[in-house]
Amino acid sequence: MATDYKILVVDDEPDVELLIKQRFRRQIRDRGFNFEFALNGEEALARLREDNTIDIVMSDINMPVMDGLTLLSRIRAMDRLLRTVIVSAYGDMQNIRIAMNRGAYDFLTKPIDFEDFEITLQKTIHEMEGLRAGHRAQKQLDSIESELSVANRIQQSMLPRKFPPFPERNDLEVYAEMEPARLIGGDFYDYFLIDSDRFAFVIGDVSGKGVPAALFMASTRTLLRATALQGASAAECISQVNNVLARQSDGMYVTLFYGILDTRTGLLDYCSAGHHHPYVFSANGGVRIATQGGGIVAGLFEGAKYEGGAKLRLNPGDGLLLYTDGVTEAFDAEGGMFDNDRLERAIEDVANSPANEVVKSVMSKVRAFEGSAPPTDDVTVVVVRYLG
Repeated sequence: MATDYKILVVDDEPDVELLIKQRFRRQIRDRGFNFEFALNGEEALARLREDNTIDIVMSDINMPVMDGLTLLSRIRAMDRLLRTVIVSAYGDMQNIRIAMNRGAYDFLTKPIDFEDFEITLQKTIHEMEGLRAGHRAQKQLDSIESELSVANRIQQSMLPRKFPPFPERNDLEVYAEMEPARLIGGDFYDYFLIDSDRFAFVIGDVSGKGVPAALFMASTRTLLRATALQGASAAECISQVNNVLARQSDGMYVTLFYGILDTRTGLLDYCSAGHHHPYVFSANGGVRIATQGGGIVAGLFEGAKYEGGAKLRLNPGDGLLLYTDGVTEAFDAEGGMFDNDRLERAIEDVANSPANEVVKSVMSKVRAFEGSAPPTDDVTVVVVRYLG
């Protein structure tokens, strides 16, 4: 028998306390039972307010000042983890039913059979053990969810969300959205100016989900930006990032697409580390995939080779749409995938729209395709349009 359960017995007959103490003297001595006593419902409520360690209330129905049924109603209004056992005369089924409807866990009949009393008490304590375990688990879950919510806000704050990012410039436009499948995602994007003429942007998708993926994402983003600002080419930057990640990744990896746009000429230097190549689209509706340049995912093998020299010239008005596999591998309720054909048509529909409208339209079509199906992966879309 657990020693940390306190039982409050509520009965207006003074000899009940004496009988219980006598019947359970061995259990009380060995700290198997811990009894408290009250003579009516009002006194019981006062004891409950004073002592938040009471777990079980065993109460008579018929008492002066405040009866057991009223006490049950008052207990139900309290924010307490309690179980109540009601005691009534044999055959008083109407009051027993009312008591059960008001939240009583079980009942005993008078005259009390102390063997039945002990069995009922043991069963109630077992129920309380389950409630306590569930309460602890819920508190732990609430704590985890609170921490994840904070982590989500931190993660979201790391992603640039100022649009337009460079309102004084008229040579490019950028827009991006990321929706994690859970509170914490593994997708990320970033963009920044290396100098006045070179605009850098990246999209990535970390293996796995949750906090480990978020930490790896943050590390990758910081590392890539620091490396990129040294002025290395796209392939050189990916190679350096891969080597550092491989020494500390512990089996995790990330797919990356990194591009450097020369805003004077529209020339794009880019490299992919196992990531989907972006779509190139123009205002007249033409859509194609930039397929050159790249290598394996970053973070697995130090010294991995990444193809350099991939170049693409964008004409004024041309745009790039970068995405993670949460887009093309979004599933509907029947198990069908959004796939690349749907993505290409979605881009064609809004190819002459501003960058923000392109992103929002694609994201909306992915969510509409999923319908009631829960998202299985983070969804990230980035659009960079060269204006010349």
